[in-house]
Amino acid sequence: MNRNLLKYMLAATLITSVASFYALKSDKGVKADPDNAGLKLPEGFGALKVAETSAKARHLVVTPQGDIYVKLAKPKDGKGILQLHENSDGKAQLTGGFGNYGGTGIYLKDGYLYASSNQEVFRYKLNDQNVVLNPDQPEKIVTGLKMGRQHETKSLVLDNDGNLYVNIGAYSNSCQVQDRGYQSPGMPGCPILDSAGGIWQFKANKLSQSYGDGIRYATGLRNVVGLDWNQQNNQLFVMQHGRDNLNSSWPALYDVKESAELPAECLYALKKGDNAGWPYLYYDQIQHKKIVAPEYGGDKKKEADAKYLDPAVAYPGHMAPNGLLFYTGKMFPEKYKNGAFIAFHGSWNRAPEPQKGYFVVFQPFKDGKPSGDWEIFADNFSGTPEKAAAGRADHRPCGLAQGADGSLYVTDDSKGTIYRIIYTKK
Repeated sequence: MNRNLLKYMLAATLITSVASFYALKSDKGVKADPDNAGLKLPEGFGALKVAETSAKARHLVVTPQGDIYVKLAKPKDGKGILQLHENSDGKAQLTGGFGNYGGTGIYLKDGYLYASSNQEVFRYKLNDQNVVLNPDQPEKIVTGLKMGRQHETKSLVLDNDGNLYVNIGAYSNSCQVQDRGYQSPGMPGCPILDSAGGIWQFKANKLSQSYGDGIRYATGLRNVVGLDWNQQNNQLFVMQHGRDNLNSSWPALYDVKESAELPAECLYALKKGDNAGWPYLYYDQIQHKKIVAPEYGGDKKKEADAKYLDPAVAYPGHMAPNGLLFYTGKMFPEKYKNGAFIAFHGSWNRAPEPQKGYFVVFQPFKDGKPSGDWEIFADNFSGTPEKAAAGRADHRPCGLAQGADGSLYVTDDSKGTIYRIIYTKK
């Protein structure tokens, strides 16, 4: 036999053997739980419970090395950030924790882990394995952020130009003289907007910044918990929690059914200087119009000034969107590429109508803009339809993250479960 031909055959055999080994290893790797962790998913998808933290798990990040950093609403055993590490089967163990403050926001960017309390933003230096180097000595990036008795959490995201964006939620429902009061009028000029009700921009690498160092990037946003940077069009997108109490404050205008359905939870594509119009308006997803708020002279039909920003997409009311993630991975089918996943935490104030939400939806995008109807992607976090309707959900989805392999992680801030959704169809 020709010597070169023999070398070629041996090399081909070796390549085939290596490929078979890794295929076998992959087949024995991460697998869905037999019951898909209790979730209902599209055909071809599976899910597993990565960990049970028994804590109020809010937003999270996942490193390429398999470490998971989870921000807790309230510290557990004095730790507001949990660190877990995944085994080859996808299950994770707690390996540590740090940060003696509660909060929601956490983000991984350019060698740093950023995390927020309800009044400050910190960052932690990472080593080349994305492990925090000095967990007890974070740098303070922003201090003294406004915090009221509602909408106090600070979500955050970074762009690609060294900027940090932080939500400052409005400490009010609709800027009334008496918050959530019966027929209480709106405060003229809504003074709350000076320091809350919007997105503030800061420098990601400058220490001890305050309001004076930041820029009010966008205003007229009642409260944002889910937000993400769209890499496809280099733009900030946010999910706003719509206002409450249309019926209880204005029963002559809105019956209980209208109050349960209105207003929309809105996805906004933001640019510097945008104004989404809170508290002067709300978006009616049934009429597909911006409507003047009753606190400011609205009659549920009067349209608001066109100068205010239109939502990119409007979703049903009171479902509480707490997580937003643009999918850039390769694991899921092509239809999901560059689209948005949204975690709806679930409603509490739709009675006597059934409560809604407690699921993750997928919103298709094309060329950086929403394209097509949204669909429920992961459901049954609540446990049963009856539990969802009654607002007694077992689990409530909150944070979203993308793994290095393209899988989707979801936190639950009710019982602290961390889920991982994978595509299993060959």
